[in-house]
Amino acid sequence: MDWAAIELTAVLALATTAILLVLAIPLAAWLSFSRRRWTVLIEAVAALPLVLPPTVLGFYVLLALGPRSPFGAWWQSLTGRTLPFTFTGLLIASVLYSLPFAVQPLLASFAAVDLRLREASATLGHYAAGTLWRVVLPLSRPGLATAAVLTFAHTVGEFGVVLMVGGNIPGETRTLSISIYDSVQALDYAAAGRTSLGLLVFSVAVLTATYALQRRGGPGWPTH
Repeated sequence: MDWAAIELTAVLALATTAILLVLAIPLAAWLSFSRRRWTVLIEAVAALPLVLPPTVLGFYVLLALGPRSPFGAWWQSLTGRTLPFTFTGLLIASVLYSLPFAVQPLLASFAAVDLRLREASATLGHYAAGTLWRVVLPLSRPGLATAAVLTFAHTVGEFGVVLMVGGNIPGETRTLSISIYDSVQALDYAAAGRTSLGLLVFSVAVLTATYALQRRGGPGWPTH
């Protein structure tokens, strides 16, 4: 087993999940409660990784993070390093790629909260943020758990975006999916089989947990 790749994948998945929960909660709340017509465009952009080929997304992220882009140039002037083919660049790409797997379950959970409860909270003087934290989130715990589980699992299984933005640098950007690819390329089917079996067992466990949460009232797979 490629333990370095396992450790890096776990760190990447945990960091991606933590960042996305912080970003997805307010985004999903705004998308769920906003009545502005153009929110559907923002929702579509947030769900784009569900239908966009990973190589296409990876290509655009690579351009956006590169030293010729304003953000990439700013980052290089700040840190002295480029973002592509680094763990930081890989983390940014993973956050973008797994965004809908955090947002969609939260959207479904927030929309399922009784409108009368939100209105009652507003009459008690709680603004939107207060209602979100005091009423909506406590009632959306299965959705939060589903979002976390799906985001973590999706990050573990990334390949196309990882390869495009991170490359294959041992200890830096080489994840489990890249490790399997390398083993197959080297005709080491035994190593590829062991790693693949581990990911298969992990995937079954994730699906079981997701559907268990769904039966308890939380949403399952993204529907957009």
